[in-house]
Amino acid sequence: MMGKKERNFAQFIQVSLEELVPADHFYRHLERTLDLSFVREFVQETYAGKGRPSIDPVVFFKLQLVMFFEDIRSERLLMRHAADRLSVRWYIGVRRFGAC
Repeated sequence: MMGKKERNFAQFIQVSLEELVPADHFYRHLERTLDLSFVREFVQETYAGKGRPSIDPVVFFKLQLVMFFEDIRSERLLMRHAADRLSVRWYIGVRRFGAC
């Protein structure tokens, strides 16, 4: 007899990214060792004083690092990758993404 797998996803599971990303993961090591606090000050003068808020420059820089380390060739693929990988979400500090 052929079985059929039913997909039942529990609602409202309380899980933290801190728990899901291993302590020895590469991005945790990168976060501990690479200080990116200079980025905001470095790019401050290139941003306008008015208008819609931009993406955080540190998050943008971290995404560029992910692109480099993961050998991703386009920003569209980067957004798919970031939406799918919990370690990348942890690294850039984002919980959810919109449609990619």
